[in-house]
Amino acid sequence: MVFKNSIFTFIILLFISSYTLTAQEKASPKSGEGISTFLKRHNRTGKEYHEQFIKLNKDKLGKNNTLRLGVKYTLPPLQSQTAATKQKNYEPLFGKEYAKYNQISSELKDACFYLVSGHGGPDPGAIGKVGNIELHEDEYAYDIMLRLARNLMMRGAKVHIIIQDAKDGIRNQKYLNNSKRETCMGSPIPFSQFRRLEQRCAKINALNKKDKEKYRRALFIHVDSRHKGKQTDVFFYHSLKSEESKRLAKTLRSTFNHKYKKHQPGRGFTGTVEKRSLYVLNHTVPVSAFVELGNIQNSDDQKRLVLSDNRQALANWLCEGFIADYKQSMKKR
Repeated sequence: MVFKNSIFTFIILLFISSYTLTAQEKASPKSGEGISTFLKRHNRTGKEYHEQFIKLNKDKLGKNNTLRLGVKYTLPPLQSQTAATKQKNYEPLFGKEYAKYNQISSELKDACFYLVSGHGGPDPGAIGKVGNIELHEDEYAYDIMLRLARNLMMRGAKVHIIIQDAKDGIRNQKYLNNSKRETCMGSPIPFSQFRRLEQRCAKINALNKKDKEKYRRALFIHVDSRHKGKQTDVFFYHSLKSEESKRLAKTLRSTFNHKYKKHQPGRGFTGTVEKRSLYVLNHTVPVSAFVELGNIQNSDDQKRLVLSDNRQALANWLCEGFIADYKQSMKKR
């Protein structure tokens, strides 16, 4: 009986070990890549990731730990920047100039955010033009998302940056360089639109299961594309069935309306709030909202995107909207 139990235990352990190995993420290198550049492309930088990679793949590496084309290597598990930060108040995704930040308050200490900039990787999203320069939606949405993430962290919130670029931090140039480096927290972004949306929703929902904060919100940040002559204000979508999603979208819109009255009196604000049956709103467990920051084809709306001060203002106002919604939510508990 003891012998049978030992065999049974061994089989179970073997199954668990096998499952763990097969569940690990794998990828193949590109021509000319060494371990460091390969890992950097998958958002794994630093000595610890490098050492883990060699241990995991020692039988697959070439002479002097070189990478072989066509070989699938096991990637070290991606560490959450928010849950396992080694240096307090430091986020490398913000770039060298902005990686360090000071926490200025604790007003969002029990809040958790899942921030998603639209498109990325193989999909640039909407494309506008200024002369011969192309403005890609994914680059501008990403920059604003990073600025928002930093604002929220400075106020004590936990923030999950779902779409990540290991090289591009917060940038102050008017015209942001275009790339296809973005990942979904280290995982390559699929070419298929459905798979892209499915991937980011699955990532949010998996994180949400582990998070314990009382207030959890997701925001999907996009830039619209319409006829060049159509100027649009920032507008918001909420899910069909969630009253909290509707309240969040309305609170964000109300914040923008107030800011425009203050900073551009007499201009008026025409941004709207509508319900939409969007995949990401329907399949994300945390309360979520979707924001369109303007028309990337329109010259006036482009100023909202290309000027770094304007990108920062958008992030500031989104942050203030979240703070207002957080306070409303906490009052009801």
